[in-house]
Amino acid sequence: MADASTWQAKNEAYLAKAFALQRLRLTRFAQSRKDGAVPYDEQAANANPEELQAELETLERESPPPAVVVLSRLFNLSRFERDLLLLCAGMELDTNVSALCARAQSDSHRPYPTFALALALFDEPAWDVLSPERPLRRWRLIEINQPGHTPLTVSPLRADERIVNYIKGLNYLDDRLAPMLFPLNLGTFHTTLPASQKEAVDLIVRQLRRERSNWYLPLIQLAGADVQSKQLVASHATSALGLRLLRLPAALMPTHAPELETLARLIEREMALWPFAIYVDQQDLDRSALKESSNAQALQRLLARSNGIFFIDTQDVNPDFNALGRGVLTLDIGRPTPVEQQLAWREVLGENSGDAPIQLASQFDLNISSIHEVMENSTNGSSETKTIEPEHVWDACLAITRPRLDVLAQNIKPKATWDDIVLPEAELSLLRQIAGQVGHRHTVYEEWGFAAKRTRGLSINALFAGESGTGKTMAAEVIANHLRLNLFRIDLSAVVSKYIGETEKNLRRLFDAAEDGGAILFFDEADALFGKRSEVKDSHDRYANIEINYLLQRIESYRGLAILATNMKSSLDQAFMRRIRFIVEFAPHGHAERKAIWQRIFPPQTRIIGLDYGRLANLNINGGSINNVAINAAFLAAQAGTPVTMSLVLQAARNEFLKLKRPFNSDDFSWQEEKAATA
Repeated sequence: MADASTWQAKNEAYLAKAFALQRLRLTRFAQSRKDGAVPYDEQAANANPEELQAELETLERESPPPAVVVLSRLFNLSRFERDLLLLCAGMELDTNVSALCARAQSDSHRPYPTFALALALFDEPAWDVLSPERPLRRWRLIEINQPGHTPLTVSPLRADERIVNYIKGLNYLDDRLAPMLFPLNLGTFHTTLPASQKEAVDLIVRQLRRERSNWYLPLIQLAGADVQSKQLVASHATSALGLRLLRLPAALMPTHAPELETLARLIEREMALWPFAIYVDQQDLDRSALKESSNAQALQRLLARSNGIFFIDTQDVNPDFNALGRGVLTLDIGRPTPVEQQLAWREVLGENSGDAPIQLASQFDLNISSIHEVMENSTNGSSETKTIEPEHVWDACLAITRPRLDVLAQNIKPKATWDDIVLPEAELSLLRQIAGQVGHRHTVYEEWGFAAKRTRGLSINALFAGESGTGKTMAAEVIANHLRLNLFRIDLSAVVSKYIGETEKNLRRLFDAAEDGGAILFFDEADALFGKRSEVKDSHDRYANIEINYLLQRIESYRGLAILATNMKSSLDQAFMRRIRFIVEFAPHGHAERKAIWQRIFPPQTRIIGLDYGRLANLNINGGSINNVAINAAFLAAQAGTPVTMSLVLQAARNEFLKLKRPFNSDDFSWQEEKAATA
């Protein structure tokens, strides 16, 4: 390719000769008028237009040709249309053209080009250049100022600013599109794609190259929840085609028809002048919104009116695009497969990474961009002496997968360990089995082939059933702490909506966000969401049942651990019960469990004296209430400036019984300090 400065110099030389020829034609045309308004111009009289025209034709055959020649080829301009466009551009680039236009039209009030002047001035005039379907007007190459009832032929003409600059040799995105089109920011551009995504790129490139000769190129619909993977596929496809990729948020689309028509023309014009493809970001528009949203309807009109390469980002496959009069290539783009993620982890961690790639790929469902981002965030030291600690990589994975869930769920920082929880051995064994299955999913599902034989029934879920305060939340904390995973309590107020369809949409966002890191989802008071389906009597019943059906599907397909906690087990829909892998019953604590809880409830730093754990275990309350009593007793001791004593604990216990409105025997809460001294 020729050096840019060399081409620029040749382009300037071409324009200089083209404008010189125009000035000559304007001067001679003005002198030919019989009104004698133009004085004799000896230079114009002696100039040779044939020689200038021959020099221009020689420059036009250069490779690469001048900008106006490229423009003419892109928009199929006739010689007459090119001359007219150059005349309009000369108004901006040649200071003599304005006065010459006025002289040529014998009117000092018309110092501008018109169709009438061009028809009289240039060779091969054609009346149809005035048509809105001809390139000059269709592609907005010129602007027409037609005030009042002024005839079109004598209305002022002006070349579009973007086109003038292109002819001059400046090529940039039209500033009218800049507020709506943005570079697609992918961070570090990765040259290596996993095989599953590379297949999609190859298919897109083959299809577009095959259809390049057709008037309307097919739309590329990229469906799926992982936006980054779709953007990466689109970036690699456009790079293979030698195109830039710009993002168009659907929310910024104009909705009025005239503005939309102008936008469609400008976008298609820009795709020819400054080759690029558009990535339409409409991830938040589901199928129902696509029919009702004014922005979504505007997008469909834009796609129907514009040619060019458009990638459409959708959550689900949208069949409505098939009705736009152009082909649609629909691809489901997912994250890399577990095996591909494992290979990607091994590539960034190195061959000496041991089992870390397997553990990371089995627990976190990340795309290629996120894997590289994790590595950047978990690297210590300079680029020359960087070290990678496996625990830092794991923590970075937790950090990168958390933010999307914080909006819909409450993050619980797990602190409880196996030593803190008090349960019968059978229930403890079930909890350990749950943690073990989460930790060994890759071995059973991938290495032992279970995932290859079935698509359903691979989720790991558990139901924690029991009264309030029996340890359900603590058990979830223990598992999360053991597995070093994020634990999220689902905020029902952020998920459940009175508006039809909104709850289902919120649940989809919740599960999609949680899939990235295999987070542990803790549905407290699960009966509010997972209740029994009812007989359909009206539309509200029908949509409520749809929500429950959707939950059934997502619980069964969720690759992380979902824990449902309830104190009303009988209220749960039986369809959920059939899909639950583990059911852990949290019975009210017996005397032995209560005594063990009392013995562990006070931190080692707390000063205690004379506590009779056997007598405290006689108080028939669950672990949650024991925790309240211990904290309140500690505050009483701090206020009195003494260690925690039996009398203070019993005083706090008495208050807890009063709060719970439970009957109690006053003798059970009496304690004499001398007993503590002899204890």
